Amino acid sequence: MNEIAYPWWAWIGFATVIFAALAIDLGLFNRKSHAPSYKETLGWSVAWVSMALIFNAVIFWQFGSIKGYEFLTGYLIELSLSIDNLFVFLLIFTYFQTPKKYQHRALFWGVFAALVMRLVAIFVGTTLVEMFNPVLYIFGAFLIYTGIKMFREDEAEIEPDKNPFVRLVTRFIPIVKRYEGDKFLIKENGKTYGTLLLLVLIVINVIDLVFAVDSIPAILGITTDRFIVYTSNVFAIMGLRTFFFLLLTVVEKFHFLRYGLAFVLTFIGVKMVLPLIGDTAAYLLNQSGNTSLAETVHHYEHIPINVSLGVVIVSIALSIVLSLVFPQERKEKIGDYETDIEEDYDFSDYNNDAPNQK
Repeated sequence: MNEIAYPWWAWIGFATVIFAALAIDLGLFNRKSHAPSYKETLGWSVAWVSMALIFNAVIFWQFGSIKGYEFLTGYLIELSLSIDNLFVFLLIFTYFQTPKKYQHRALFWGVFAALVMRLVAIFVGTTLVEMFNPVLYIFGAFLIYTGIKMFREDEAEIEPDKNPFVRLVTRFIPIVKRYEGDKFLIKENGKTYGTLLLLVLIVINVIDLVFAVDSIPAILGITTDRFIVYTSNVFAIMGLRTFFFLLLTVVEKFHFLRYGLAFVLTFIGVKMVLPLIGDTAAYLLNQSGNTSLAETVHHYEHIPINVSLGVVIVSIALSIVLSLVFPQERKEKIGDYETDIEEDYDFSDYNNDAPNQK
């Protein structure tokens, strides 16, 4: 593993910044549920990007340029994947017709849960790599498969009622067919029930787990340093919550972004399996007597981090530029999701004996 020993202040400083920002966000600016204004959202978006870049500068200063480039590359990959998934969150809120003033609360606690889930996933992933390094080749092959699949497939529809995990959880927590302000749980007739907002939160967390299946292997293709992997992930996730409201009206315009991300995932996958290909090629060349060519293959079997960073930036930038130069046909606007939940939605498997009167 290309990991160094980080001093205690690095972890403590990072945690302090994140939790202080979360406390200010929830305790000061969003104490009451409301639909964030464009100015407010823009301010928080700039704040999170600035904090990530300042943190990146500290890494460059304290731990060297290689670690600095690793953080920046990982942050850009995670942020790009997150932006591509903004439309998925929009579909979730539309599916459940979640009022805009409650969306921030659902995303806030969804992000909070994601911090814990990503920490577990990253430590499991890096431990697997540490114990059995060839697992990187498996991750690489998976990313190549995912990238090719992204090139060929359209976005999947959101159908929470068919998700086995959602169905399992809601069997233990009866869900009422309505929102109760910004509450996740309510008590009625001496029993505890989940509101629709809780169901939205569950679905968001399930989707984040699905996102992690792509994003964690992608950044492990850049570095297996736990500190770099986790901190870049967290800053990208925190930015996603504010970017959702900032880019809500323009994210559909970036229709080529998924192809740029598909290329990035495929590139990172190839980068991860390249040493295996190089070792195999070098062995065959050595067996045939071409030792000088075998040494050349060994020399180029690792792609430098600055090259990876360049590929990521150019791919994402090019996909955004092409989206603006060649706009797609305007699609029908998704319906008004500030209204009450539709009566024809099937909650029969969720509610058990939950009361659904409005």
